[in-house]
Parts: sequence; structure tokens; C-alpha cells
Amino acid sequence: MKSTIKLIWSEDERFWYSKSMDERFGLTLESGSLDVLIERVRAAVPDLLCEIGYTGEVDLNFEIDRNIKLRAVSA
Repeated sequence: MKSTIKLIWSEDERFWYSKSMDERFGLTLESGSLDVLIERVRAAVPDLLCEIGYTGEVDLNFEIDRNIKLRAVSA
């Protein structure tokens, strides 16, 4: 099975969060660090697969979305 996990930067909240693009399981995690979030996703996916009864392998694709808004600062 292939699954895409979107990793999204929230500029307002100043943290990364995950969003599963696969409707078979939901995955909502967050972290201030992209590296930590990726490790949390890797740790959580096997448990999620067991919950939905899937026993095969998963090919995870991480899609990183970092949309940063900049504000002008007056001098």
C-alpha cells in the first residue's frame, strides 16, 4: 500500500502538523520540529495499520508544505 502524509507548517501557530491523504486511516500529529514530526509519524503508522486490520507493508511518501507569510515592518 502507498500512502501520502502531508507535513504542513502553520505560520500562525508556529508548528508542523501532519495530515494523512489516505482516508483509510487518520493521522493527526504535531511538533515544533520537522524532523521530530517525521519520526512521530513513522512511529505511529504501524499502530494505525493494526487498528484498521492491515498487515502488509506501507510505502510512505512525505509531502512537505511550507507556506510562510511575511509581514512588512515599518521603520
